[in-house]
Amino acid sequence: MKLRFDRNKLLIGTYCLAEYARSEAHVQALREAGIDFLCGVPASDRALMDKCEKYGIGVFANGVLPGWWGGHGEKAGGFKEAVPVEAYRAAREKYMDHPAIWALDTGDEPSALEFPHYGRLFEEAKQLFPELMPYLNLYPNYGVLATCTEEQVKRQLGTETYAEHIDRFIEHVNCDYVCYDYYMYSASAEGAYENLRVVSDRCRASGRDMWIVLQVNSSRAEEWISLNQLRHQAYTALSFGARSINWACWTAGWWHNLVLDKEGQPTRQYDRMCKVNRELHAMGERYMKYRNQATQRVKPDKKMTDRGLFEEVSVDGGRSAFVGFMEKDSGSGQAVMIADCESEKAYHVKVVLREGTKMISALLNGVPVSAVRTGEREYLLRMEESSGLLIEVE
Repeated sequence: MKLRFDRNKLLIGTYCLAEYARSEAHVQALREAGIDFLCGVPASDRALMDKCEKYGIGVFANGVLPGWWGGHGEKAGGFKEAVPVEAYRAAREKYMDHPAIWALDTGDEPSALEFPHYGRLFEEAKQLFPELMPYLNLYPNYGVLATCTEEQVKRQLGTETYAEHIDRFIEHVNCDYVCYDYYMYSASAEGAYENLRVVSDRCRASGRDMWIVLQVNSSRAEEWISLNQLRHQAYTALSFGARSINWACWTAGWWHNLVLDKEGQPTRQYDRMCKVNRELHAMGERYMKYRNQATQRVKPDKKMTDRGLFEEVSVDGGRSAFVGFMEKDSGSGQAVMIADCESEKAYHVKVVLREGTKMISALLNGVPVSAVRTGEREYLLRMEESSGLLIEVE
């Protein structure tokens, strides 16, 4: 299947572009903020898609295929009856194509009870729309709301555990990605790390890409997500091998303090989006040459050791970081993607390389940085709070 968009690039998207923010100036501002694709765009808004095409923004279109939302689990098991396979065939007959459309939204956060039917629908969609990716986002490990009880979460997931939920998706739905949302600052950082571990492990084992929806707005009106909080979410996801970042929300969708206000004017979040997305794109060109092989949380008493060309990776000053070990998709070369665990101060990362290995590049938040050689095979690099450090060797 030849898709319309390049999956070899680190793609950055966003959810929700309300009607009051669909002028040409708004679409141009999206592109200038580093947005590659939009989710939640109605396929009926041809004028908006014309503008998206002009500025090179892809559309994950709503309204073509009948949707489904898992909600609080009260509808679990009803998808097959509500959306039979014939509904996709009928949608194809009425479909009006547009070159800006990259993917077709098929729903959001279904129960695992729906996965066998989603498997059938995905196969149908790939036959009916061979250039377009069927897009489905899954629950995080806390269910739809961070305040859900354990029993409510199980009812939503349709499984006893979150790991089983992801396993059932991979078992039944033949696609090459797993996408889920996690809103760290409305739930918990430790929960986010565990969610990354579960999905990353299963993506690696099944050869799928990990896509993730992260938080730019806030569930509490008095709080704004800071630049460092944006960085922390994104770089931690990269340390676990994420291949796409999707920010929620750009305009009114849910919660507060979005990128644009209700009049379509940029808030303080717009400049923050510009900064973090610029960093991610600068990092992405080199990062996407590699595939995550393992991720480990390193602390002063716990180092990453004996990983390919890296003999050791450690941190100083009582700090903690995630270290993702990566290998090149093709050819020789390895890398580590290091994400700070919300430290309050800068510190140093020590890297010890195997004999005969050389460091070829180091990027901190997308900017080239120098390593200080402190031994024959030992280097020190500065790490800043809530940042990401990519180190390449060969």
